[in-house]
Amino acid sequence: MTDKVLIFDTTLRDGEQSPGATMTHSEKLEIAEMLDDMGVDIIEAGFPIASEGDFRAVSEIARLAKTSTICGLARANFKDIDRCWEAVKHARSPRIHTFIGTSPLHRAIPNLTMDEMAERIHDCVTHARNLTDNVQWSSMDATRTEWDFLCRTVEIAIKAGASTINIPDTVGYTEPAESAQLIRRLIETVPGADEVIFATHCHNDLGMATANSLAAVAGGARQIECTINGLGERAGNTALEEVVMAIKVRHDVMPYATGIDTTKIMAISRRVATVSGFPVQFNKAIVGKNAFAHESGIHQDGMLKNRETFEVMKPEDVGLSGTTLPLGKHSGRAALRAKLKELGFDMADNQLNDIFVRFKDLADRKKEVFDDDLIALIRQNDGAEDHIKLKSLRVVCGTGGPAEAEMVLTIDDIDHSTTAVGDGPVDAAFNAVKALFEHKARLQLYQVHAVTEGTDAQATVSVRLEEDGRIATGQSADTDTVVASVRGYVNALNRLIVRREKTAPGVDTKEVNYKDA
Repeated sequence: MTDKVLIFDTTLRDGEQSPGATMTHSEKLEIAEMLDDMGVDIIEAGFPIASEGDFRAVSEIARLAKTSTICGLARANFKDIDRCWEAVKHARSPRIHTFIGTSPLHRAIPNLTMDEMAERIHDCVTHARNLTDNVQWSSMDATRTEWDFLCRTVEIAIKAGASTINIPDTVGYTEPAESAQLIRRLIETVPGADEVIFATHCHNDLGMATANSLAAVAGGARQIECTINGLGERAGNTALEEVVMAIKVRHDVMPYATGIDTTKIMAISRRVATVSGFPVQFNKAIVGKNAFAHESGIHQDGMLKNRETFEVMKPEDVGLSGTTLPLGKHSGRAALRAKLKELGFDMADNQLNDIFVRFKDLADRKKEVFDDDLIALIRQNDGAEDHIKLKSLRVVCGTGGPAEAEMVLTIDDIDHSTTAVGDGPVDAAFNAVKALFEHKARLQLYQVHAVTEGTDAQATVSVRLEEDGRIATGQSADTDTVVASVRGYVNALNRLIVRREKTAPGVDTKEVNYKDA
């Protein structure tokens, strides 16, 4: 059994299923390029049948990928599989990933008997195998599937030509010992199992996704399906950074290897957080803001004497700079470019010029501009095309009555102004936006947190809106919390406008959403 563990990243497919995490076309291409560059073995680029936009993204990623295998997802029917192949066929190494739910609960959805499902698995894997020799089959909700039927379906998929068999813990139900035993028993029991690669795909509903994935590897799995930052619906998926660094740091008990360049982890973690609108929790393993922070006196004393006293890995191993010297208003373009490159952002000249102007503006308002401030600056103008822009805002608030917001929005290059009141400055400002740009979007999330310490700290605001089933998240940062709030709100609206324009006709949304594998 090889000690190489393949890393299958599904940030662009399963990760994107998080409510509000949908990415634009250009963002998907950028993330795919970063995944390819860091050494991910297989990139699941999307679900081609879901929409024309998804198909185009998968197709373009397939054409642009340099080393990674590019995979598309397809349900167990010929139409999905053919559409998937059309999207991935131009890749240097294409893969079709087809799946069906095998547990009693999931069998009830298409209302198939065991025999009917077995026949469909055979037909669909055979059809995919006639298109490419790289076929992955998944038994959705495998960990809640009857043992005999799971063995039967796995054997059928192998005989039909699947080269990778994925055993998903779709709802995060299993635990480590059970995860390892399930893979081990399948390899020992199913004819032909020793000739294919077994994969594990774990969700984090009970907080055990990383442990379950590593246990599955101990049981014989040689492909881990995961996402950057553990992004994914509900509690998320197995986090790529966690399994990769666990294997690297604990090679003594997990004698496996991956092809991941771990020094690129932090850069892609930050980028995914930006484009998805899902900030990384401060105490998140590997990539959290506090992952390498030490405040306790005992810990600080130990760190000064020997970093290994309280660190099992170096910050540099995951792409973190060893220094955190702030920039100031006297810093020039060269210093800014060097700092951004250090943080994982390689800026073109026009991008640097835009960031530099905003950096200087921030430096005039803040004595010191820290790494997190710069990252927030980059996020501030990310997202969809700016159909709507905040031109000016003046807010009056206090204890004397309702807050009032005077606002000018530029909508498709035309200025519109209004005054609105509300229960506080943010409510008044949001009411002003609604008055100037009518919409039916409902506010699902409004979240504020300080980027750094101090009363002059930037506030990073996340705003999530829902309109007719479409969800979009906007982010912005500013030393003025109300300004950051409005810009985040407007950013989300701009993303919703893109969603409206790109909604493909004739797609059964309810059916398409039934795609978790």
